[in-house]
Amino acid sequence: MSTDSGSSTAAAAGLRGVVAAQSAIGDVDGEKGILIYQGYNIHDLAEHSTFEEVIYLLWNGRLPNQAELTELEERLRRNYDVPAEVIRAMKAFPKDADPMDVLRTAVSSLDFYDKNGHGTDREAAMKAAVRITGQIGTIAAAWDRIRNGKEVVAPDKNLGIAENFLYMLRGERADQDEEHMFDVCLILHADHELNASTFTTRVVSGTLAGMYGAVTAGIAALAGPLHGGANTNVMKMLIEIGDEDKIDAWVDNALAEHRKIMGIGHAVYKTEDPRATWLRKYSKHMAEKKGEMKWYNMSQRIEQLMHEKKGMFPNVDFYSASTYYLMGIPLDLYTPIFAVSRISGWTGHILEQYANNKLIRPRAEYIGKRDLKYTPIAER
Repeated sequence: MSTDSGSSTAAAAGLRGVVAAQSAIGDVDGEKGILIYQGYNIHDLAEHSTFEEVIYLLWNGRLPNQAELTELEERLRRNYDVPAEVIRAMKAFPKDADPMDVLRTAVSSLDFYDKNGHGTDREAAMKAAVRITGQIGTIAAAWDRIRNGKEVVAPDKNLGIAENFLYMLRGERADQDEEHMFDVCLILHADHELNASTFTTRVVSGTLAGMYGAVTAGIAALAGPLHGGANTNVMKMLIEIGDEDKIDAWVDNALAEHRKIMGIGHAVYKTEDPRATWLRKYSKHMAEKKGEMKWYNMSQRIEQLMHEKKGMFPNVDFYSASTYYLMGIPLDLYTPIFAVSRISGWTGHILEQYANNKLIRPRAEYIGKRDLKYTPIAER
Protein backbone atom coordinates (compact mmCIF):
# COMPACT_ATOMS: atom_id res chain seq x y z
CA MET A 1 0.00 0.00 0.00
CA SER A 2 1.52 3.31 -1.03
CA THR A 3 0.47 6.84 -0.13
CA ASP A 4 1.43 10.34 -1.20
CA SER A 5 3.16 11.05 2.09
CA GLY A 6 4.78 9.22 4.99
CA SER A 7 2.51 10.82 7.57
CA SER A 8 0.19 7.82 7.78
CA THR A 9 3.10 5.59 8.72
CA ALA A 10 4.02 7.74 11.71
CA ALA A 11 0.39 8.07 12.77
CA ALA A 12 -0.24 4.33 12.62
CA ALA A 13 3.06 3.09 14.07
CA GLY A 14 2.24 -0.03 16.04
CA LEU A 15 -1.39 0.51 14.92
CA ARG A 16 -1.73 3.06 17.74
CA GLY A 17 -5.12 4.70 17.53
CA VAL A 18 -6.22 2.59 14.57
CA VAL A 19 -9.66 0.98 15.01
CA ALA A 20 -9.28 -2.63 13.83
CA ALA A 21 -12.53 -4.19 15.06
CA GLN A 22 -15.88 -3.52 16.66
CA SER A 23 -16.39 -5.19 20.03
CA ALA A 24 -18.83 -5.06 22.93
CA ILE A 25 -16.53 -6.89 25.32
CA GLY A 26 -14.30 -4.23 26.82
CA ASP A 27 -13.33 -0.61 26.44
CA VAL A 28 -10.46 1.56 27.64
CA ASP A 29 -10.68 5.33 28.04
CA GLY A 30 -7.02 6.21 28.30
CA GLU A 31 -7.60 9.90 28.95
CA LYS A 32 -9.89 9.33 31.93
CA GLY A 33 -8.36 6.07 33.15
CA ILE A 34 -11.55 4.06 32.77
CA LEU A 35 -11.78 0.34 31.99
CA ILE A 36 -15.11 -1.38 31.43
CA TYR A 37 -16.15 -4.97 30.75
CA GLN A 38 -19.44 -5.27 28.86
CA GLY A 39 -20.54 -1.90 30.28
CA TYR A 40 -19.42 -2.49 33.89
CA ASN A 41 -16.67 -0.36 35.42
CA ILE A 42 -13.68 -2.41 36.57
CA HIS A 43 -13.87 -0.84 40.05
CA ASP A 44 -17.46 -2.04 40.45
CA LEU A 45 -16.53 -5.56 39.37
CA ALA A 46 -13.39 -5.69 41.54
CA GLU A 47 -15.42 -4.57 44.55
CA HIS A 48 -18.38 -6.90 44.17
CA SER A 49 -17.86 -9.64 41.60
CA THR A 50 -16.01 -12.96 41.30
CA PHE A 51 -13.77 -14.16 38.49
CA GLU A 52 -16.30 -16.79 37.40
CA GLU A 53 -19.00 -14.14 37.26
CA VAL A 54 -16.74 -12.00 35.08
CA ILE A 55 -16.10 -14.96 32.77
CA TYR A 56 -19.85 -15.32 32.28
CA LEU A 57 -20.12 -11.58 31.64
CA LEU A 58 -17.37 -11.56 29.01
CA TRP A 59 -18.81 -14.57 27.21
CA ASN A 60 -22.49 -13.61 27.35
CA GLY A 61 -22.67 -9.84 27.55
CA ARG A 62 -24.50 -9.76 30.88
CA LEU A 63 -24.07 -10.81 34.48
CA PRO A 64 -25.51 -14.22 35.37
CA ASN A 65 -28.29 -15.00 37.77
CA GLN A 66 -27.49 -17.47 40.54
CA ALA A 67 -28.56 -20.56 38.58
CA GLU A 68 -26.52 -19.52 35.55
CA LEU A 69 -23.46 -18.79 37.66
CA THR A 70 -23.73 -22.11 39.49
CA GLU A 71 -24.03 -23.96 36.17
CA LEU A 72 -20.92 -22.23 34.76
CA GLU A 73 -18.93 -22.88 37.95
CA GLU A 74 -19.85 -26.57 37.78
CA ARG A 75 -18.92 -26.83 34.11
CA LEU A 76 -15.57 -25.15 34.66
CA ARG A 77 -14.76 -27.37 37.64
CA ARG A 78 -15.64 -30.52 35.71
CA ASN A 79 -12.97 -29.44 33.24
CA TYR A 80 -10.13 -28.77 35.69
CA ASP A 81 -8.52 -32.13 34.92
CA VAL A 82 -5.88 -32.15 32.20
CA PRO A 83 -5.48 -35.32 30.09
CA ALA A 84 -2.93 -37.65 31.69
CA GLU A 85 -1.06 -37.77 28.38
CA VAL A 86 -0.43 -34.02 28.58
CA ILE A 87 0.94 -34.28 32.12
CA ARG A 88 3.19 -37.17 31.06
CA ALA A 89 4.49 -35.11 28.15
CA MET A 90 5.19 -32.18 30.48
CA LYS A 91 7.24 -34.45 32.73
CA ALA A 92 9.54 -35.08 29.77
CA PHE A 93 10.11 -31.36 29.11
CA PRO A 94 13.46 -29.82 30.14
CA LYS A 95 13.11 -28.74 33.77
CA ASP A 96 14.55 -25.33 32.94
CA ALA A 97 11.96 -24.65 30.22
CA ASP A 98 10.29 -21.26 30.48
CA PRO A 99 6.81 -21.65 32.01
CA MET A 100 5.23 -19.64 29.19
CA ASP A 101 6.81 -21.93 26.60
CA VAL A 102 5.46 -24.91 28.53
CA LEU A 103 2.02 -23.32 28.78
CA ARG A 104 1.96 -22.54 25.06
CA THR A 105 2.97 -26.09 24.12
CA ALA A 106 0.71 -27.86 26.62
CA VAL A 107 -2.34 -25.76 25.75
CA SER A 108 -1.77 -26.45 22.07
CA SER A 109 -1.67 -30.18 22.80
CA LEU A 110 -5.08 -30.04 24.53
CA ASP A 111 -6.51 -29.79 21.02
CA PHE A 112 -5.65 -33.47 20.45
CA TYR A 113 -8.03 -34.53 23.22
CA ASP A 114 -11.05 -32.44 22.23
CA LYS A 115 -12.65 -34.01 19.17
CA ASN A 116 -14.93 -31.01 18.67
CA GLY A 117 -12.28 -28.42 19.41
CA HIS A 118 -12.19 -27.03 15.88
CA GLY A 119 -15.86 -26.12 15.80
CA THR A 120 -16.54 -22.42 15.27
CA ASP A 121 -20.30 -22.38 15.83
CA ARG A 122 -21.40 -20.92 19.16
CA GLU A 123 -22.16 -24.24 20.88
CA ALA A 124 -18.91 -25.99 19.91
CA ALA A 125 -16.75 -22.94 20.53
CA MET A 126 -18.33 -22.38 23.95
CA LYS A 127 -17.58 -25.97 24.95
CA ALA A 128 -13.95 -25.49 23.94
CA ALA A 129 -13.82 -22.20 25.83
CA VAL A 130 -15.07 -23.90 29.01
CA ARG A 131 -12.54 -26.73 28.66
CA ILE A 132 -9.53 -24.55 28.03
CA THR A 133 -10.48 -22.04 30.74
CA GLY A 134 -10.82 -24.85 33.25
CA GLN A 135 -7.55 -26.54 32.27
CA ILE A 136 -5.10 -23.68 31.79
CA GLY A 137 -4.59 -23.06 35.51
CA THR A 138 -4.01 -26.75 36.12
CA ILE A 139 -1.24 -26.76 33.52
CA ALA A 140 0.47 -23.67 34.96
CA ALA A 141 0.42 -25.01 38.53
CA ALA A 142 1.40 -28.55 37.48
CA TRP A 143 4.50 -27.28 35.68
CA ASP A 144 5.83 -25.55 38.78
CA ARG A 145 5.40 -28.80 40.72
CA ILE A 146 6.97 -30.91 37.98
CA ARG A 147 10.05 -28.75 37.51
CA ASN A 148 10.69 -28.77 41.25
CA GLY A 149 10.49 -32.55 41.48
CA LYS A 150 7.18 -32.54 43.34
CA GLU A 151 4.04 -34.57 42.74
CA VAL A 152 1.38 -32.79 40.74
CA VAL A 153 -1.53 -31.75 42.97
CA ALA A 154 -4.87 -32.83 41.55
CA PRO A 155 -7.39 -30.00 41.26
CA ASP A 156 -10.06 -29.68 43.93
CA LYS A 157 -13.40 -29.40 42.14
CA ASN A 158 -15.01 -27.88 45.20
CA LEU A 159 -12.91 -24.73 44.76
CA GLY A 160 -13.17 -21.76 42.43
CA ILE A 161 -10.49 -21.01 39.86
CA ALA A 162 -8.46 -18.63 42.06
CA GLU A 163 -8.65 -20.82 45.18
CA ASN A 164 -7.89 -23.95 43.20
CA PHE A 165 -4.84 -22.48 41.48
CA LEU A 166 -3.21 -21.50 44.77
CA TYR A 167 -4.07 -24.93 46.19
CA MET A 168 -2.53 -26.79 43.24
CA LEU A 169 0.55 -24.59 43.36
CA ARG A 170 1.16 -24.89 47.12
CA GLY A 171 -0.39 -28.24 47.97
CA GLU A 172 -2.45 -26.58 50.67
CA ARG A 173 -5.24 -24.02 50.86
CA ALA A 174 -4.36 -20.35 51.04
CA ASP A 175 -6.16 -18.27 53.63
CA GLN A 176 -9.38 -16.55 52.60
CA ASP A 177 -7.70 -13.16 52.49
CA GLU A 178 -5.16 -14.22 49.86
CA GLU A 179 -7.73 -16.23 47.93
CA HIS A 180 -9.95 -13.16 47.68
CA MET A 181 -7.10 -10.89 46.58
CA PHE A 182 -5.98 -13.41 43.98
CA ASP A 183 -9.54 -13.70 42.67
CA VAL A 184 -9.67 -9.92 42.23
CA CYS A 185 -6.28 -10.01 40.50
CA LEU A 186 -7.78 -12.42 37.96
CA ILE A 187 -10.70 -10.04 37.44
CA LEU A 188 -8.34 -7.12 36.86
CA HIS A 189 -6.36 -8.97 34.18
CA ALA A 190 -9.35 -10.57 32.43
CA ASP A 191 -9.65 -8.25 29.42
CA HIS A 192 -8.14 -5.09 28.05
CA GLU A 193 -9.70 -4.42 24.67
CA LEU A 194 -7.41 -5.04 21.64
CA ASN A 195 -4.13 -5.54 23.46
CA ALA A 196 -1.44 -7.42 21.54
CA SER A 197 -2.41 -10.94 22.61
CA THR A 198 -6.16 -10.39 22.24
CA PHE A 199 -5.70 -8.92 18.77
CA THR A 200 -3.58 -11.96 17.93
CA THR A 201 -6.38 -14.32 18.97
CA ARG A 202 -8.85 -12.41 16.82
CA VAL A 203 -6.56 -12.51 13.78
CA VAL A 204 -6.11 -16.27 14.15
CA SER A 205 -9.77 -17.03 14.87
CA GLY A 206 -10.68 -14.74 11.96
CA THR A 207 -9.22 -17.39 9.65
CA LEU A 208 -11.72 -19.82 11.28
CA ALA A 209 -8.91 -21.66 13.00
CA GLY A 210 -10.08 -23.47 16.14
CA MET A 211 -10.22 -22.16 19.71
CA TYR A 212 -7.04 -23.95 20.82
CA GLY A 213 -4.96 -22.56 17.96
CA ALA A 214 -6.16 -19.02 18.57
CA VAL A 215 -5.49 -19.23 22.31
CA THR A 216 -2.04 -20.76 21.70
CA ALA A 217 -1.19 -17.77 19.52
CA GLY A 218 -2.41 -15.45 22.27
CA ILE A 219 -0.12 -17.14 24.79
CA ALA A 220 2.83 -16.69 22.44
CA ALA A 221 2.07 -12.97 22.16
CA LEU A 222 1.58 -12.56 25.91
CA ALA A 223 5.02 -14.05 26.59
CA GLY A 224 6.81 -11.00 25.20
CA PRO A 225 8.51 -8.71 27.73
CA LEU A 226 6.60 -5.69 26.40
CA HIS A 227 3.28 -7.38 27.13
CA GLY A 228 2.67 -10.00 29.83
CA GLY A 229 6.34 -10.43 30.64
CA ALA A 230 6.56 -6.95 32.10
CA ASN A 231 5.33 -7.97 35.56
CA THR A 232 8.22 -10.40 36.07
CA ASN A 233 10.67 -7.74 34.97
CA VAL A 234 9.25 -5.27 37.49
CA MET A 235 10.18 -7.60 40.33
CA LYS A 236 13.58 -8.30 38.80
CA MET A 237 14.12 -4.53 38.70
CA LEU A 238 13.22 -4.15 42.37
CA ILE A 239 15.54 -7.00 43.33
CA GLU A 240 18.32 -5.46 41.21
CA ILE A 241 17.97 -2.11 42.98
CA GLY A 242 17.99 -3.96 46.29
CA ASP A 243 17.47 -1.17 48.84
CA GLU A 244 15.25 1.84 49.27
CA ASP A 245 18.19 4.24 49.60
CA LYS A 246 19.49 3.26 46.14
CA ILE A 247 16.33 4.06 44.24
CA ASP A 248 16.89 7.72 43.38
CA ALA A 249 20.34 7.13 41.90
CA TRP A 250 19.18 4.00 40.06
CA VAL A 251 16.24 5.80 38.46
CA ASP A 252 18.39 8.79 37.47
CA ASN A 253 20.94 6.48 35.88
CA ALA A 254 18.28 4.46 34.08
CA LEU A 255 16.70 7.61 32.65
CA ALA A 256 20.10 8.99 31.59
CA GLU A 257 20.72 5.74 29.72
CA HIS A 258 17.21 5.86 28.20
CA ARG A 259 16.32 2.53 29.79
CA LYS A 260 12.66 1.58 30.12
CA ILE A 261 11.35 1.53 33.67
CA MET A 262 9.24 -1.62 33.67
CA GLY A 263 5.67 -1.26 34.87
CA ILE A 264 5.59 2.51 34.35
CA GLY A 265 3.64 4.06 31.50
CA HIS A 266 1.08 2.53 29.17
CA ALA A 267 0.34 2.57 25.46
CA VAL A 268 -3.24 3.74 26.09
CA TYR A 269 -3.57 5.26 29.57
CA LYS A 270 -2.52 8.90 29.97
CA THR A 271 -3.44 8.84 33.64
CA GLU A 272 -3.46 6.09 36.27
CA ASP A 273 -4.29 2.62 35.09
CA PRO A 274 -7.43 1.81 37.15
CA ARG A 275 -6.12 -1.73 37.72
CA ALA A 276 -3.03 -0.30 39.40
CA THR A 277 -5.29 1.39 41.95
CA TRP A 278 -6.34 -2.02 43.27
CA LEU A 279 -2.95 -3.64 43.00
CA ARG A 280 -1.26 -0.81 44.89
CA LYS A 281 -3.71 -1.44 47.73
CA TYR A 282 -3.02 -5.19 47.63
CA SER A 283 0.74 -4.69 47.51
CA LYS A 284 0.53 -2.58 50.65
CA HIS A 285 -1.82 -5.06 52.32
CA MET A 286 0.47 -8.00 51.60
CA ALA A 287 3.49 -6.01 52.81
CA GLU A 288 1.78 -5.24 56.11
CA LYS A 289 0.52 -8.81 56.41
CA LYS A 290 3.99 -10.28 55.89
CA GLY A 291 5.77 -7.57 57.88
CA GLU A 292 7.96 -6.81 54.87
CA MET A 293 7.37 -3.24 53.66
CA LYS A 294 10.53 -2.97 51.56
CA TRP A 295 9.14 -3.86 48.15
CA TYR A 296 6.03 -1.74 48.56
CA ASN A 297 8.05 1.25 49.76
CA MET A 298 10.47 0.88 46.87
CA SER A 299 7.59 0.72 44.41
CA GLN A 300 6.04 3.82 45.94
CA ARG A 301 9.27 5.79 45.55
CA ILE A 302 9.74 4.74 41.94
CA GLU A 303 6.15 5.71 41.19
CA GLN A 304 6.70 9.11 42.81
CA LEU A 305 9.96 9.78 40.94
CA MET A 306 8.57 8.75 37.55
CA HIS A 307 5.54 10.96 38.02
CA GLU A 308 7.70 13.93 39.05
CA LYS A 309 10.31 13.48 36.33
CA LYS A 310 8.26 12.12 33.44
CA GLY A 311 4.60 12.62 34.32
CA MET A 312 4.11 8.85 34.01
CA PHE A 313 1.89 6.51 35.99
CA PRO A 314 2.14 2.82 36.99
CA ASN A 315 0.35 0.23 34.92
CA VAL A 316 -1.20 -3.10 35.91
CA ASP A 317 2.19 -4.85 36.05
CA PHE A 318 3.87 -2.50 38.50
CA TYR A 319 2.20 -3.43 41.78
CA SER A 320 1.10 -6.91 40.75
CA ALA A 321 4.81 -7.84 40.88
CA SER A 322 5.27 -7.20 44.62
CA THR A 323 1.79 -8.53 45.41
CA TYR A 324 2.56 -11.90 43.83
CA TYR A 325 6.08 -11.91 45.27
CA LEU A 326 4.76 -11.58 48.81
CA MET A 327 2.30 -14.38 48.09
CA GLY A 328 5.33 -16.57 47.48
CA ILE A 329 4.63 -17.00 43.77
CA PRO A 330 7.77 -17.64 41.66
CA LEU A 331 8.71 -14.74 39.39
CA ASP A 332 8.41 -16.67 36.17
CA LEU A 333 4.84 -17.73 36.99
CA TYR A 334 3.56 -14.14 36.93
CA THR A 335 2.92 -14.21 33.19
CA PRO A 336 1.29 -17.68 33.19
CA ILE A 337 -1.04 -16.32 35.89
CA PHE A 338 -1.80 -13.43 33.54
CA ALA A 339 -2.82 -16.07 30.97
CA VAL A 340 -4.97 -17.92 33.54
CA SER A 341 -6.94 -14.69 33.82
CA ARG A 342 -6.76 -13.36 30.26
CA ILE A 343 -8.07 -16.67 28.87
CA SER A 344 -11.51 -15.28 29.77
CA GLY A 345 -11.05 -12.23 27.58
CA TRP A 346 -9.33 -14.13 24.78
CA THR A 347 -12.10 -16.70 24.55
CA GLY A 348 -14.73 -13.97 24.77
CA HIS A 349 -13.16 -12.16 21.82
CA ILE A 350 -12.82 -15.41 19.87
CA LEU A 351 -16.51 -16.16 20.43
CA GLU A 352 -17.36 -12.65 19.28
CA GLN A 353 -15.12 -13.00 16.22
CA TYR A 354 -16.74 -16.29 15.21
CA ALA A 355 -20.23 -14.80 15.61
CA ASN A 356 -19.63 -12.06 13.03
CA ASN A 357 -16.50 -13.16 11.28
CA LYS A 358 -14.57 -11.44 8.55
CA LEU A 359 -10.98 -12.31 7.73
CA ILE A 360 -8.63 -9.74 9.27
CA ARG A 361 -6.31 -8.74 6.47
CA PRO A 362 -4.89 -5.20 6.75
CA ARG A 363 -2.55 -3.58 4.26
CA ALA A 364 1.01 -2.41 4.79
CA GLU A 365 2.35 0.89 3.50
CA TYR A 366 5.18 -0.10 1.16
CA ILE A 367 8.35 1.96 1.74
CA GLY A 368 10.83 -0.14 -0.27
CA LYS A 369 12.46 0.49 -3.63
CA ARG A 370 10.73 0.17 -7.00
CA ASP A 371 11.62 -0.50 -10.62
CA LEU A 372 14.80 -2.46 -9.88
CA LYS A 373 16.07 -4.68 -12.71
CA TYR A 374 17.34 -8.20 -12.23
CA THR A 375 21.13 -8.56 -12.60
CA PRO A 376 22.57 -11.97 -13.44
CA ILE A 377 24.45 -13.48 -10.49
CA ALA A 378 27.77 -13.45 -12.30
CA GLU A 379 27.55 -9.66 -12.67
CA ARG A 380 26.75 -8.86 -9.04
